[in-house]
This record gives sequence, structure tokens and C-alpha cells, in this order.
Amino acid sequence: MAATANRQTNKLLTVSAGTSTGAFRPADWGLLAVVALTWGASFLFIDIGLDSFSPYLVGFLRIALGAITLACVPTARHRIEREDRPRVALLGVIWMAVPLTLFPLAEQHINSALAGMLNGFMPILTAIVATALGLRRPGRVQVIGLIVGFVGVVLISADSFAIGGDQAFGVVLILGALVCYAFSANLAVPLQQRYGGPTLMLHVEATGALLTAPLAAWGLRTSHFEWRPFLAVLTLGVVGTGAAFAVMASLLGRVGATRGSIVTYLMPPVAIVLGVLIRDDHIAWLSLVGIVVVLLSALLVSRKDE
Repeated sequence: MAATANRQTNKLLTVSAGTSTGAFRPADWGLLAVVALTWGASFLFIDIGLDSFSPYLVGFLRIALGAITLACVPTARHRIEREDRPRVALLGVIWMAVPLTLFPLAEQHINSALAGMLNGFMPILTAIVATALGLRRPGRVQVIGLIVGFVGVVLISADSFAIGGDQAFGVVLILGALVCYAFSANLAVPLQQRYGGPTLMLHVEATGALLTAPLAAWGLRTSHFEWRPFLAVLTLGVVGTGAAFAVMASLLGRVGATRGSIVTYLMPPVAIVLGVLIRDDHIAWLSLVGIVVVLLSALLVSRKDE
């Protein structure tokens, strides 16, 4: 009985490396840029959505609209084999339901720019998870890049922890979401390589929508309709969840979880510019120094596997 349970657990946590171990190609940088721009803007859209909708409703609508978008793509409508369904269900929990609920909850305590900047923690978390799950460790230059990136993100978030209290709680929620993302990025690679990004994400997002529907129904009590927040959430779901997650899954299949996760190093500049220009967010000078540091780390991590 114990041996059977261990085999099932090992199968559930199956991971694999990307199909390309060389330096990033133009196509890889292109996929990276699309996701970075889209997800960098997503924190602003979440912030606007919270003007009218509860965080639980924002999370559900984002996931459900993403699933509906992918369902309209003929190439995404393929079956998942029975043996892979438990892993898809797990991704529905840790890649969709939990983190995409935590992000709106966190943005009740911190601004959209800081939320975007904190995502720079993801690459080092992803590398730690990859090593723990048995994948090859990153090369020497990539390890240096991950450490540099971690230092940069510490600089980014230091001002928030110095303030403490309510804002620090928002930071903790973001970090919880990123731990979920770190596991998801590793577990998604073999599934993407088997089914492709659109098919995988359609099933993952459909699962996430079902799981978050009860919370969304409860969140209706404190929500009201306005066009601007609705359009923000609509964009968040169709583009930021439906399209961008499918592109991200494709990127992970190509370059692997650790290197693909550096997309989160490129999101902060987008989040900062939009947050400052549109929501009048305040950014500490130390955070700006941190941005430069994490961009340097992205260049190091994107180097060829050793």
C-alpha cells in the first residue's frame, strides 16, 4: 500500500527539462517579452478591478474568462489522458485557484507596482523547487544570476517590510502565491511538451474556475458593477490569463522552468511605469536600484546551460 502511494506521488510530481538548453533564441525572447508585458500590466488591471469587485470575484472572473478564451481556440480543445488528469487538477489548484486569489487579496494591502516588483522572487524559488524535485541544478553562471536577482528583489521589497503592518501582510500573500507558481512552473513542463500550451492551460484554467466559483459567489455580496473595473478584469482574463498563460506554458516547455521563470524579472518595470502613471503609486528609490539589479540577473540566467 505504501509503495503504491509513493509511486502515485512520484508520478504526480513528475518534472522534466526544457527542449532547449542553449542561450535564448529570438523566439524565446519574443515569448518572454509578450508574457512580461502582459503580466506586468496585470497588477494594474487587478487594482482597477478591485474598485468594484471583491478579490474573490476578481480571481474567479480572471480564470473563467481565460478558460472561455482558450475554449474558442480549436487547437486547444483536445482531451487530456486519464493518467495525466491528477496532475492537471493539481495545477488547477496551485497554478490558478490559490495564487490568482491571493494576488487580489494582496493588492488590498499593497499597490500594484510593488505587487509586480515582488514577482522577482519567483526564479530563485523555481530553481529551489527544481533541485528538490530532482532536476539538474542550474549552471554556475545561472546560480550567480539567481543570487543577484534575489538581492535585487530584497532591495525592491525592503521598504515595505520597514513600514511593516498591513503592507507587510500583503507582501507575505504575494510570496505565498509565488511559492505556488514555483511548483507549477516545474510540474507544467512535461505536460506542456505532451499537449502544448493552449490545451494544457484550457484544462488547468477550467479546473481553477470550478474551484474558485464558490468563493466568487460569496464575494458577490460586496461587489457592484462598473464599466471601467469590468473592462479591466475582462482584459485581465482574456489576455492576461487566457493568452499569456498559454504562451508561458509554451516558453516553459522550450527553455525549462528555472530559465523560463525569469519572465518575472522583466515584469517589474512594466508594473512600475503603469502604477506610477495611472494609479499614482509611490516607489522608493531603493526599489529602483533593485530593478536594475534584477534586470542584470535576467541576462545571467538566460545564458546557455552548463
